[in-house]
Amino acid sequence: MTTPDPSRVPEPTKPAGTATTPYKDRVYRSPAGVVGGALVLAIVAWLGIDAVVVGEGRTPWLALATMLFLGPVVFAYTLRPAVFVNDDGLRVRNPLRLIVLPWGQVASLRSGFSNEVVDDSGTKYQLWALPVSVRARSKAARQDARAARAAARADARAGQGGSLRGGVVGAADLGAGAALAADGPRRAETDRAMDELRELHERRQGEPGTQGEVTVRWAYEIIAPAVAGAVLLGVLWGLG
Repeated sequence: MTTPDPSRVPEPTKPAGTATTPYKDRVYRSPAGVVGGALVLAIVAWLGIDAVVVGEGRTPWLALATMLFLGPVVFAYTLRPAVFVNDDGLRVRNPLRLIVLPWGQVASLRSGFSNEVVDDSGTKYQLWALPVSVRARSKAARQDARAARAAARADARAGQGGSLRGGVVGAADLGAGAALAADGPRRAETDRAMDELRELHERRQGEPGTQGEVTVRWAYEIIAPAVAGAVLLGVLWGLG
């Protein structure tokens, strides 16, 4: 989910004498979205090129228009989303927008049915690269419950002295309980990523180098070809 990335949020000039521990740049993406998007794009390209090569009449033009429309849309919602993070702020790359938020302008990072960042003006921006997985949360909760039951069994056996067999099983239970105590409750992967972002936000939001304005840019490089493909499809179907 997190890998070093050379891309950086534009870095304001830091005042002389500011001593901070640099946070290594990270990029958060959805592995499932990347894999799924690559497969869908491969299928669209395969079927589209085949239709262009062997199709007759309007078929090649319809195939080209469909690829022109679907290609940018699939790329925007699967491969494009990412969240770039460093000491100065967030760069949120959503399907159709690029939002740059200095830490000083971030009010909160929320997790509910979706993960969101809220700026000081109250504007919400969804983090498409960090989708909420109810299944992953449920799995983490079940693992925590099993570990808690194992720890309770270990405590009960320790209080009773336990048999030889019980002592062996109790050792495994003690290991599970110790792991739970050391690592804390298990968290879904995107929830852990949000915890990291909140921790960094708390450390950096008051620093002089993290102030600035929130900037939003529309992804016209995605919107323009998708609209052109949709218009071409409409014209071709209209000509019947």
